[in-house]
Amino acid sequence: MIDILVDKIKKTNAPIVVGLDPKLAFIPGTILDKAYKEKGKTLEGAAQAILEFNKGIVDATYDLIPAVKPQIAMYEQFGIPGLIAYKETIDYCKSKGLVVIGDVKRGDIGSTSESYAIAHLGSIDVGGEKIKVFDEDFATVNPYLGTDGVKPFTDVCARENKGIFILVKTSNPSSGEFQDKDMEGKPLYEHVGVMVDKWGSDLVGKCGYSSVGAVVGATYPEVGKIMRKVMPKTYILVPGYGAQGGKGKDLVHFFNEDGLGAIINSSRGIIAAYKNEAYAKYGEAGYADAARQAVIDMKEDIESAF
Repeated sequence: MIDILVDKIKKTNAPIVVGLDPKLAFIPGTILDKAYKEKGKTLEGAAQAILEFNKGIVDATYDLIPAVKPQIAMYEQFGIPGLIAYKETIDYCKSKGLVVIGDVKRGDIGSTSESYAIAHLGSIDVGGEKIKVFDEDFATVNPYLGTDGVKPFTDVCARENKGIFILVKTSNPSSGEFQDKDMEGKPLYEHVGVMVDKWGSDLVGKCGYSSVGAVVGATYPEVGKIMRKVMPKTYILVPGYGAQGGKGKDLVHFFNEDGLGAIINSSRGIIAAYKNEAYAKYGEAGYADAARQAVIDMKEDIESAF
């Protein structure tokens, strides 16, 4: 799967992933009103509005980008209807040729991780029939439980040609409470990076990168420089661009000399761009066009940093 992602990054010349993290506050009133009229002010109505909103974003940007990253919590909060919208969003994105990174942050004891891996990347056996479940291309994984919690995911990746991105240094302000703790002269995140490199050593594709990637936040550019050396064959998913403060100039060290090795995520900075003063001229009705322009501007910002 990493070969497919890298190929799409090369073709679009855009190391960008759009985070499909919808909130009702982001959705234009016309979409909400239509959904509420058909489904009522219910979980089903909210889920329908989210799906239609997502389709608008995807239709406006799929030719510019290689991948999307729906955050499952934004859908889970609407219960079963929300999860149905999550699955339908995945299917719609894949129908447009996009790589889907399921931001699910799973990780548990071995048997439970196996079930998570099956649900998001693999197939479940139902009476001898192999059935895909959510069927993302990549999933994010929490490594806190160690190899026992990660190996079920790497096993499924090898079997199903899928990939994962393991949390190494996250973009949130309090990440350092644990991730920066000194361990034998190095911060904990660096030790995690060493393990990521190890876990991915048998899953290196033709492109020279592993299907086991890492998450390192744009808000800590100095960490990106360190981790790029620790994990030379690891693709880095970089959240924190835009709304969380990351800029193009912060991203240089996340990439290798070949111009590859990183993919940058922006969520509300793109999907809610029309609410930003810079894109206010598009208005609610032009929310998708505003998202498209935000992608173009993000691409130019990244290119200008090199």
